[in-house]
Amino acid sequence: MHTVEIVLLVLMFGAVTGIVARYLPAVPLPLIQIAMGALLSWPQQGLHIALDPELFLLLFIPPLLFADGWRIPKREFFAFWRPVLRLALGLVLFTVLGLGVLIHWLIPAMPLPVAFALAAVVSPTDAVAVSAITRHLGMPNKTMSVLEGESLLNDASGLVALKFAVAATVTGAFSWQGAVVNFLWIALAGLAVGIVLGWSYARLREQVTRRLGDVAATQMVVLMVLLPFAAYLLGESIGASGILAAVAAGITTNFADLGRGDFVSERLQSENTWSMIESAFNGAVFLLLGLQLPSIVVTTLEADKVDFWQLAAHVLILSTALLALRWFWFALGLQGRHLRVLVSSQLAGHSAPDQTARQRRVAWLISGIGALAGIRGAVTLAGALSVPLLARGGHPFPERDLLIFLAAGTILFTLIAGSVGLPILLKRLPQAPEPPGEREERLARLVACRAAIAGMTLGEAERAGADPQWLAQYHEAEGRLLQDYRKRIDLLDDGDVITTPEAEAQLPEILRQRRQRYIVQLELHLQCLHTERTAIYAERHAGRINDEALRRLVSEIDLAEVSLQRRLTVARRTLAKMPPPPASG
Repeated sequence: MHTVEIVLLVLMFGAVTGIVARYLPAVPLPLIQIAMGALLSWPQQGLHIALDPELFLLLFIPPLLFADGWRIPKREFFAFWRPVLRLALGLVLFTVLGLGVLIHWLIPAMPLPVAFALAAVVSPTDAVAVSAITRHLGMPNKTMSVLEGESLLNDASGLVALKFAVAATVTGAFSWQGAVVNFLWIALAGLAVGIVLGWSYARLREQVTRRLGDVAATQMVVLMVLLPFAAYLLGESIGASGILAAVAAGITTNFADLGRGDFVSERLQSENTWSMIESAFNGAVFLLLGLQLPSIVVTTLEADKVDFWQLAAHVLILSTALLALRWFWFALGLQGRHLRVLVSSQLAGHSAPDQTARQRRVAWLISGIGALAGIRGAVTLAGALSVPLLARGGHPFPERDLLIFLAAGTILFTLIAGSVGLPILLKRLPQAPEPPGEREERLARLVACRAAIAGMTLGEAERAGADPQWLAQYHEAEGRLLQDYRKRIDLLDDGDVITTPEAEAQLPEILRQRRQRYIVQLELHLQCLHTERTAIYAERHAGRINDEALRRLVSEIDLAEVSLQRRLTVARRTLAKMPPPPASG
């Protein structure tokens, strides 16, 4: 089967599994996609794909990592750069050494350099898998920022460790000095390539839009979609990390976007395009993992002539040890100020006499969440498949099939462990009455409303030189808008300034009533938009407007509905987390 046909089939089945997941909300989407891939390839006449690791990395990983770098909260990412680097660098080295020794002890037939290669393959977490599993589980924002930052950066350290473990197996030589120099080049050069390309794209876009405005929005979005591929290819061509280049390009582009508040069309097209790419490519990655699993199992069993259950036991032991090492390092690396920040963010709004015990419990929960969130995915499989077939003297690479099998088993184990364990731990984690992210968003809306009110006030010179009729119309419009903004402020303001204990006691119920009124208003507004859209379609069916007018009017309503629907979702979530009203009587 040709590569184009394979890609199209994988994308199609990715969309199908996304629909199936809607009917199975209790099962994480990645597991459904892996199961679908395994079912498609298991029969003798099934879909079998000879996966080229380099092509796989080029087609699917750069855009996904670019999107993660583009979307990751930069404030939290840079605030927690120390624990991120400890996890992305220190944990990888700790895992390679500790797990490598354990693998060699458990499987003596596997030489120590090969054991280190396997440990290096499974050491980096997968940014795509982590976000796919934890996206809708209520992961704390700050903890998620640390995990995302780690998974974006540890690919380079894991792949460098793999490269040197493979080189030691093939050549029988290893140099710590060469490893350090090579790692610095791979990481720093990759980051530099991504930053330069991201900055160059931002400058080009600035020059184009300064002359043309939003007219060229579609073309600039197309160039943005191609940017991660360019960063990856250029990084790989100079021997640097193409993965880090794609991540750095995404982060740089996001910084450039902060000064582009006026370009609405480009921003909407970018969001919609990347949402579609992330959905399609995420599905493709996990489907390809599933497609490879049956052939990996069969090949390993035939090559090593071992019992399947013995191999499964090895997977269980190695995966458990991997998560245990990660838990230990996560708990150790987040001691001190950074762990206190993560814990205090979860205990905001909670008061209890045993606050110290509660803090200790939350710290243990966060460490457990960090360990289970160490999910392995596409990069691990691609790294395992990239191990060469031959070693020194043209002999087969020692235990290559077993290495690939154990890596694939680790991917599956960590996915299942994360899918089952993370919801349990996250439910036990105390939630703030209003999550920090939602509170910041609400306060930003307040600031925007007050700024809009202040901006409507005319100065003395403007009023003196204005036409009386225009001035009367302006004041009429100003009064209507002021009424609307003041209603929104009333619904958003939580009354931060509390003057008396009686007022403080009544505040939760006041806030609940305000949220309920806000939700009713949003629901009514959405109902009105639906009625507007139905009327516009009726106008088109009657032939009173053409298709162009229909698309333009419906697009305006759709954009308003998306905004209102998101606000309604946040408001309902906030209301659900508020303490229940006191029982009457």
